[in-house]
Amino acid sequence: MTQHYKTVGLIGKPNHEGASATIKILHDYLLANKYQVIIESAVAQSLHLENMTTGSLTDIGEEADLAIVVGGDGYMLGAARVLACFDIGVIGVNRGNLGFLTDLSPNDILAPLTEILAGNSRSEQRFIIEAEVYRHGKLKSSNSAVNEAVLHAGKVASMIEFEVHIDGSFMFSQRSDGLIVSTPTGSTAYSMSAGGPILTPNLNALSLVPMFPHTLTSRPIVVDGNSEIKLILSNDNHENLQVSCDGHVILAVMPGDEVIIKKSLCSIRLIHPLTHDYFNVLRSKLSWGNKLY
Repeated sequence: MTQHYKTVGLIGKPNHEGASATIKILHDYLLANKYQVIIESAVAQSLHLENMTTGSLTDIGEEADLAIVVGGDGYMLGAARVLACFDIGVIGVNRGNLGFLTDLSPNDILAPLTEILAGNSRSEQRFIIEAEVYRHGKLKSSNSAVNEAVLHAGKVASMIEFEVHIDGSFMFSQRSDGLIVSTPTGSTAYSMSAGGPILTPNLNALSLVPMFPHTLTSRPIVVDGNSEIKLILSNDNHENLQVSCDGHVILAVMPGDEVIIKKSLCSIRLIHPLTHDYFNVLRSKLSWGNKLY
C-alpha cells in the first residue's frame, strides 16, 4: 500500500463499547500496514492492546498526519477544536446519531479507509470562530467553536437585552432568549433547529439567528465570514448570562460585558472519501426527497 500518511492518531469516546471496538480494529489494521499509531490517552485507558502508543490530543496534532475520530458529531467537535491549529487531516467514523461530520460507517470502514490512506480522497477546509468576553475593556475569557457561539441566559425562557454591531457599525438591539452565531458547518446543527438557514460548507459566511425574539420583524441574517460581530450586553440584564461554544464550553458573561465573535486564524482540514457528496448527506440526514427520475 502506498503510504500517503505516516502517522495516524486514533481518537474516540472513552468507555463506549462501540467506539472501543472500532478503535481496536483500526489499531490492528494500521499496525499491520506499517503505520505509526498514536491512541488518545483518554480512550486508551479502556483498551487492552499490545504495542500501544498513547498521547494527548495535542500530541496527536503535533505528531500525526491524520486523525481518525470515532464517535458522534459532538465528540468530533471537541477533537476538532483542539486539532484545528495543527497541520493534520481529520476524518470521522460515525458512532453517534446524525453524523453530519463523520463520513465513515463502522460497519464498512476498512475499504474506504484503505483508499483514503493511499491518498484517494477529498480535502476541504472548514473555518472556526473565536468568542471573546471583555469586561471594562479587558479580556476575561475566550474559546473557539466549530459549529456556533450562543449568547443566552443561564436559565430557560429568560429574556435578555443586547446590541449587535457588525464591523463597528450598529445593526440592531434586541430583547430575546439569545442569539446564535453559526458557521456554515454549524448551520445544520442548533442554528437549523432555531429556524436558521443552511449554509453550504464552502461559503465564507456567518449566520445570526435570534432565539425567540420579542418582535415579529426579527429574522436570521447572513453576514460576511470575515466580519467582527460585537454583542453589547445591557446593564439591565440579570447576572446569570453565558456564551456557549458548541454547547460544551461555557463562558460567563455579566451585564455590560462585550462579546466579540470572529473567524479564527485556525481551520479544520476535513478528509472525505471520493464518493462524498454534501447534498447527498443533507438528503440522507434530513430525509429529503429523492430525484423524480
